[in-house]
This record gives sequence, C-alpha cells and structure tokens, in this order.
Amino acid sequence: YTPGGINDRRPNRATIVYANLIRRYFKDTRPIVLGGIEASLRRIAHYDFWSNKIRRSILFDSKADYLLYGMAETAVLELADALKTGQDVRQLRGLCYVASEPVQPYMELPSFEYVQQDKLAFIDMFHAFYKNNDPLTAQGLFQRHGDRYLVQNPPQPYLSQAELDGVYALPFERAQHPYYESQGSVRALDTIRFSIPTHRGCYGECNFCAIAVHEGRTVRWRSQDSILSEARELTEHAGFKGYIQDVGGPTANMYGFECDKKLTHGVCSNKRCLYPESCHLLKVDHQPQLDLLREIRALEGVKKVFIASGIRYDMLMDDDVCGKTYLQEVATHHVSGQLKVAPEHTDPQVLAYMGKPGTDGLLEFKSAFDQASRQAGKRQFLTYYFIAAHPGSREKDMHALKRFASRKLKLNPEQVQIFTPT
Repeated sequence: YTPGGINDRRPNRATIVYANLIRRYFKDTRPIVLGGIEASLRRIAHYDFWSNKIRRSILFDSKADYLLYGMAETAVLELADALKTGQDVRQLRGLCYVASEPVQPYMELPSFEYVQQDKLAFIDMFHAFYKNNDPLTAQGLFQRHGDRYLVQNPPQPYLSQAELDGVYALPFERAQHPYYESQGSVRALDTIRFSIPTHRGCYGECNFCAIAVHEGRTVRWRSQDSILSEARELTEHAGFKGYIQDVGGPTANMYGFECDKKLTHGVCSNKRCLYPESCHLLKVDHQPQLDLLREIRALEGVKKVFIASGIRYDMLMDDDVCGKTYLQEVATHHVSGQLKVAPEHTDPQVLAYMGKPGTDGLLEFKSAFDQASRQAGKRQFLTYYFIAAHPGSREKDMHALKRFASRKLKLNPEQVQIFTPT
C-alpha cells in the first residue's frame, strides 16, 4: 500500500495516531470525522491485538468528533450537508458520537469497564452489537465508558442498485496521487486498477472475517449495464493491456441473487445463510454472473477476464441448474492459472469454530474443477487459503491439516495465514 513498498510508514492504530496529530498541530479544526474499515471495526469496546487487551471505542482514544461506519457514502453526504447548514448531526443514521448521557430508547451494551474484565461479557456484548447491524432491524446502541457514553445510531439503509451504480459511475483516477509518484509504485494498485467490483456484502459470515460487520450480511449488486460500462471505460484507459484482473466482490459467485425474506425483513437472528448448510430460502443462482461474464469477454478490447476474488465452492455445488455450466466456463475462460478457494482448515471442530463447511464438498469441487480444466485443455490449479492459530486450532490439528494437504490435495503449502484479530 505504500510507495516503493516501504513497510515502516503506517503506524499501528493509524486512525488514532493521525487524528491526534491533527489535534496537536491544528488547534482550530473543523470536526474530525473517522471513517473506513479501521473505524468501523473499532467503534465500540474492542480487542486490541498489539496490547492483548480490550480497548475503548476508537472515538475516545482518537479524540475525534464523529465516526461514520460501514460503506458510508450516504452518511458522509448527509453529514456534510448538516454541517454546512448548521443542523444537529447527531440524528444521522450510520453515525457514532460521544455523549454525556445515554440515549433512550437505545439498547445498552455492557460497559467498557465490565467487558474489559470479563471475557464472556465481552462475547455477549459483541453478539448484541453484531445482531444490530442490519438497517431493517437494528436498534440504536450506547455503551458507557467511564462517565461518558459511546452512542451508535442505527445504520444507514443500503444503497439501492441505482445508487450503487451511481457511485461506480464516478470518474475514478485508477492511479496514486502524483505527490507519491516519485516515491515509487504502490503494488496494491496492480490488483485493483483494472478490476471491477460487482457487489457488496457477504452472507458467508465466517467467524474470522470482518466483511459482514463493515459491508453487511445482505448482498447488493450493480446492474449489468453499470458493470459493462465500466469495462468499456477500462478498454479506453492508456495503461490497459486487455486483461481485467477481477470481476467480483467479497466472493465472486454471490453476484445477482439474495434471499427474498432477508431483503424485506432483514437478516435472520437465529441462523445463517450458508452454515452449517445452505438455507433453502437462498436460491443459489449462477446465471446472472454467467450472463455478465459472457457479455464482458465479448467486448472489443478485452482479451481475458479473470476471477481473482475467489468463489464459494459449496454454493457452486448447491446450484443444480447452473453450477456445472458455471464451473466449466470459469475453467475455460476465467482462471489465470490458479483459482482461489478458502477451505481455511480441515478439522471438523476447527471448521465449526470458523463457521466453514466440511471437506467433503472441497474434494468434490476439486475433482470437478480438475475435470473441467482437462476438458478446457488447460493445466490449472486451485489456490487454497488456510489459517493457522485460529481460536480452537491445536498443534495436532495443524499436523492433520498438513497430512490432508499432502495426501488429498497433493500439495505442499508454501504460505499459511496466521490468524491475527486486528
């Protein structure tokens, strides 16, 4: 992320550091507003990896005025308008602030002091917080920190498809700022400059993943016209060589369908869409993405369209209508040598802690992918994401994972992700 690949320029808890520097050097500032994934995930009392302790809401330690959480395009416009016209910004959805009194009838979370001392109370607090993130059902929340309160207003409604299309129709530069250009390239740009986001949110709800908290558990997708328009713009870019690096989102094959019940009544409070098995109300359908990929690869100037953001193989195997066709077309047209999948582990108990499916579906998918690659006349491989040191994963479980990888997947892992709850 840093020009020249230098890895010493971004401090831990960057939001706190930067906000305090502003307070130090610019005494008469406008309100400081926090946003982005760091602020979203640390807006209430939270576990801090570096100190191995529970820390206060980031609003207290950063000394900022407000925090906008989630994908806050609407919230930031409403906040700017309210500040410009002198309105009370504390009524805005999707906003957190510090208050001297609790807000009624908001729901109270266990206090910072309590959850700091009691791990089970911290877990209960997080569950209450997690269940109050859906715009259709969420209550406002507050949490006492000493003699003050962190107040979280209910979330903003999700953007409609037209609004989402409008965001991605903006004239993004697809380049780093000229100020940094002389300091070297930013390698992360290589993976996103010619990639197209198709949707937001994830109903996978893996227990180690932050996407559901930041983007939401309801998938929202752009129209096909919006995505095709962006693909045409890429073909006119001076640096475009004909290769679209990714067409996807948190998981590529979640594009274009959702549970009707969730769209009208919000997420279920007592079950998940995909774990321990796919809910019958989620009608998995790969046809929308199939149609989209066919349209993109037919565009003049597009040589190849890759899927780099990975797929949920359990969903693919559940689609009796389009699953096989989708897999064959992906293997034929959309793999750049390797396709990403994320089993994360192989031990049943560890997988249960993670909220991930078992290994039977993985092996079935591997066999199907290998066959589809052979039919396409291509030598292609699966790249597997595995996690070490996940809570509940013992050393003997990692040895078993190694044996499974060697014997069943026929590979010797070169990299393994260490679970770091940042």
